[in-house]
Amino acid sequence: MGLNDPQWGKNKGDSGPPDLDDVLRNVNKKINNIFGQKKGGGDDEGPRDKAPKQQSGGNIVLILGLLVVVWLGSGFYIVDEGHRGVVLRFGQFVETAPAGLRWHLPYPVEKVEIVNVSQVRTVEIGYRNNVRSKVLRESLMLTDDENIIDIQFAVQYILNHPENFLFKNRNSDDAVLQAAETAIRQVIGKSKMDYVLYEGREQVAAKATQLMQKILDRYEIGISISKVTMQNAQPPEQVQAAFDDAVKAGQDRERQKNEGQAYANDVIPRAVGNAARLIQESEGYKQRVIVSAEGDARRFEQILVEYSKAPTVTRERLYLDMMQQVLSNTSKILVDQKSGNNLLYLPLDKLIQMTGSTPASPVAVQSSAQESAPDSSIRARESFRSREREIR
Repeated sequence: MGLNDPQWGKNKGDSGPPDLDDVLRNVNKKINNIFGQKKGGGDDEGPRDKAPKQQSGGNIVLILGLLVVVWLGSGFYIVDEGHRGVVLRFGQFVETAPAGLRWHLPYPVEKVEIVNVSQVRTVEIGYRNNVRSKVLRESLMLTDDENIIDIQFAVQYILNHPENFLFKNRNSDDAVLQAAETAIRQVIGKSKMDYVLYEGREQVAAKATQLMQKILDRYEIGISISKVTMQNAQPPEQVQAAFDDAVKAGQDRERQKNEGQAYANDVIPRAVGNAARLIQESEGYKQRVIVSAEGDARRFEQILVEYSKAPTVTRERLYLDMMQQVLSNTSKILVDQKSGNNLLYLPLDKLIQMTGSTPASPVAVQSSAQESAPDSSIRARESFRSREREIR
């Protein structure tokens, strides 16, 4: 017999499910027995009706006890690791429960809001999902040197006060977005364009993080900024070509400055060294001249003393010394024709030295020449003295 058959359940001999009417009738009867209602509806209670009343009273207590146990058991809850349970009593904050098995007064007295405090949430400023999908209203910012830059960055944050996050914050992403935009605009507004684009990107992110955290703490939103990441920072696309030209010009300027500095580093020390050398040479020359003059003065004084003792001898000696000094520095040879001795000899030892060869015995050659004219030096001296007398 099918389930849609209208005779299903009415045949008592059938082994199918009982009739729905019979089930409802039995349930109604049991309820009447629990609440002490008589089947006949009379006012007098016989001895047979007292037992059902006592039994129904015990059932009520049992059911109520079970309900209370179930109601109290519904107050148990589990807080996972990295989460916090915020307990509310009639809508008012009571406590923040850490991770583990906890219990609170069941609903409707208390309820629990589970908040994830370990999840790292991200807010994007200046772009959405991709740096190419820019939001110019957020990304264009003015620098201290009156230039405009296009900057995109991401802010990562976690929750540090779940109760403030639930009751003092309507939209966490929107709050972080506004605080981040305010902080980054303030930091960039006090910085130069080149500083933001090149060497100061990390410093800008660190300053923005500190200022952003101060703003969020002032509003007690319950959020802690973990990191600010600079995704992109460049001039606007409309002036990118002009900015590239300016960058190239700046690089050329720096290159020329470096070349000039290198040339200066090469020339200036050399000039300073030459100047120091000239100064030292001049000092040495000054000392030499002074010492030489002092020596000449002392020698002149000594000669003056000897001259006062023997004027003639002193004059002849001075004359001979002077002639020897003068003639020793010249290549000419003076020959006294009146001496009667015109024997000349070649300085073979000097010629051999000039040619690079060594004479067999230069001393012997010189000694033989001196032996051939033993009195030549004496006669030359006498001739000089005779010339001096004639001049006088």
